[in-house]
Amino acid sequence: METTDKIARMKELCDILTKASEHYYAYDEEIMSNYEYDKLSDELTTLEEETGVVLAASPSNKVGYEAVDSLPKMVHEKPMLSLGKTKSREELRDWLGNNTGLLSWKLDGLTVVLTYDDGELSMAVTRGNGQVGELVTNNAKTFMNVPRKISYKGHLVIRGEAVIGYKDFEAINRSIPDGESKYKNPRNLCSGSVRQLNSKVTAERRVRFFAFSLVEAEGVDFANSHLKQMEFLKEQGFETVFNKVVNKDNILEAIEYFEKEILVYDIPSDGLVLIYDDIAYGKSLGTTLKAPKNAIAFKWADEIAETTLREIEWSPSRTGLINPVAIFDEVELEGTTVKRASVHNVSVLRSLKLGIGDKIRVYKANMIIPQIEENLTKSNNVEIPKTCPTCGGETELKNENDVMSLYCINPECPVKHIKSLTHFTERDALNIEGLSEMTIEKFVQRGYIKTYVDFFHLDRFKDEIVSLDGFGIKSYENIIASVEKSRDVELSKLIYGLGIENIGLATARIICDFFDDDIEKIINASEEEVAQADKVGDVIAGTFCEYFRNEENRAVFKALLEEVRLIHKEKADSSNPVFGKTFVITGTLNNYKDRSELKDIIVSRGGKVSGSVSSKTYALINNDVESTSSKNKTAKELGVRIISEEDFIKEFLS
Repeated sequence: METTDKIARMKELCDILTKASEHYYAYDEEIMSNYEYDKLSDELTTLEEETGVVLAASPSNKVGYEAVDSLPKMVHEKPMLSLGKTKSREELRDWLGNNTGLLSWKLDGLTVVLTYDDGELSMAVTRGNGQVGELVTNNAKTFMNVPRKISYKGHLVIRGEAVIGYKDFEAINRSIPDGESKYKNPRNLCSGSVRQLNSKVTAERRVRFFAFSLVEAEGVDFANSHLKQMEFLKEQGFETVFNKVVNKDNILEAIEYFEKEILVYDIPSDGLVLIYDDIAYGKSLGTTLKAPKNAIAFKWADEIAETTLREIEWSPSRTGLINPVAIFDEVELEGTTVKRASVHNVSVLRSLKLGIGDKIRVYKANMIIPQIEENLTKSNNVEIPKTCPTCGGETELKNENDVMSLYCINPECPVKHIKSLTHFTERDALNIEGLSEMTIEKFVQRGYIKTYVDFFHLDRFKDEIVSLDGFGIKSYENIIASVEKSRDVELSKLIYGLGIENIGLATARIICDFFDDDIEKIINASEEEVAQADKVGDVIAGTFCEYFRNEENRAVFKALLEEVRLIHKEKADSSNPVFGKTFVITGTLNNYKDRSELKDIIVSRGGKVSGSVSSKTYALINNDVESTSSKNKTAKELGVRIISEEDFIKEFLS
């Protein structure tokens, strides 16, 4: 390959890897497997070494991705670099040489830097892009095992991994009734939990913190030993990442220990970290552009098995998305039998050129999730179904963010029907507790529920429900009590519960307020009339009016009105200081459960809440008034006031 061709390939790899990093670090989304990312990253590194060229856009110049704007940003006292890596045990031993090192877990969560001053936790910052992270101090104070006070009174900075164990992860998922709302893996759940705007949510997620590095501790002599640093942190009450002292003679034995232990270890781990115990020696080695030379990461060499693809199963979801799943001859991987692996979407299926009868290589990503590593045959004969496997309705390929996915577009699809019934019972709609999606599906299959109205007549099936597996008289009574409670509902929540396309709760409220909760005006309004409501454009007005032009929809809505008791909100007092003003809320709140609670207070007083700052914004509510976030910058540029939560309460609510 000519140098120009290599550079062209490098540019292509930079684009792919940068996009993957953006989704992974900033949005907690995985658009490619770890295996694919490492493979492409290694290819880029090789090309950089061969050409002597490192492009400005190369991930080699970066660590992670930019911190999102929803939390205040903070510059790290010392930049955080990534580690070099290897999958070779012998290479790890050779790297250690005649030195003593610490071999520890490489935990798979979210890296957080904690700072203590005068013995108290003063700051917690996420890794972010290695230079700038997100301030999550209030959330860190809710971590299960983080000491709020320590005996050491100097300036202490430590790094560690915030994690959620598998048992807690599974318990949290079990508590979520809607199958599609379940979290994909502990890492994503942890990342979202640590970066919550409401610390109460973080506290409920049982996040733990394991220290792996001491950055600074004024006036403490550690005898030039990383092991001594870890012992010091334990004395201060911190849990540290489990480690073993190793040398060239016992390191392979230590790796075998970790390899067996990971099969039962409750904390997610995607490898090991080896660091020189001699601090001064490690520092003397310096760093590369991206990585320090005093430590190296070891990633497990994935156990790969060759098998034969027998079928692509198309699995419909509640939203109409139809996911391809590979079915293959059973193989043993990491001690378990595997015969299925998600192919994620049509784009991945096409890139693998899958065909029935193909010889494929499969592995478990991080020794857990079955994935297709490579297709050896590439016959590319899998046909994309033109009909939904559930309802037989027409399907459609959609391109969203350069990813091709298959959807069922039949509005009468049973899967979609169950989803719409579940939506009707959710908190922001009718708020009928005790009816999970699985329960609703059972009731639909048995004929207890066909339309929204049937929720209010479940008492007709008392004997049948009480006798169902997992139910009983108490479960039945709780459901009926919740149904009765749901009869008292605001008109906007009832309309939101109908699941009209493009109509969220906020939009439903705007439309109801615009027509003064006049039901006849609402259901008979023209697109032009609805579009006159604040922030309701032609598209939203079109889908809203189209829904109520359908006679069947009108009949269902009118039947619902016979079942419920509408709560009529009092009109806001125009003399209220909030009335007519538009606010934007950002950052962490201290006096309210979440932004929705503060938003409801503003709306109830005749104010408005917007998601973005504009010239029409009266004030931006942000407890970090001096933040350099995009919202603060825009507010300053437009001359919009930036006030704290306390300022808002004193000025508008007292």
